[in-house]
Amino acid sequence: MRKLIEYDHLSIDGRFSGDDWWAAQMKVAPNDNHFGYQLRLLEQASGLVLGRVTYETFAATWPTMTGDLADKLNSLPKHVASTTLTETTWNAEVLAGDAIDAVAQLKKSGDGTLVKYGNGPFSRALVEAGLLDELHLSISPFVAGSGESLLSGISTTPMNLAGVTDIGNGAVVLAYTPSR
Repeated sequence: MRKLIEYDHLSIDGRFSGDDWWAAQMKVAPNDNHFGYQLRLLEQASGLVLGRVTYETFAATWPTMTGDLADKLNSLPKHVASTTLTETTWNAEVLAGDAIDAVAQLKKSGDGTLVKYGNGPFSRALVEAGLLDELHLSISPFVAGSGESLLSGISTTPMNLAGVTDIGNGAVVLAYTPSR
């Protein structure tokens, strides 16, 4: 059975969007440790799971990039949750039917790891369905003060700290596993 890992970028106050978040995030320069962490995560991946917005953003950006991280992201199969997308590019397929059921089937269909990027309602639904095996939070050293919160609105979900990695420039990645 495949493992599902979600990787998200957040501010110290748990935000992932908004004008203030983007302005502050642009001031935090990613370094080799940041890219290395993601590459190590992707080296064990057999595919990516993305919502429509993340897929469209990534598909417009990553195919034009170069380097080890870009090569790995570009080569992996992508599984996209969308009720409106009918066609894909960038080595992607739209998950058929209910996205949560489709991800459950993907997890059962092989070995390795599926890495999910992006956040919002799809992330919350995966957590609530008990499909997320690990949550890796890259915390950047700023308070956004506004913007959307990662998992707001879900029921209480206990997590266990599985690891802490200092990736430089004041940023850390906190890895959690759900308590089951």
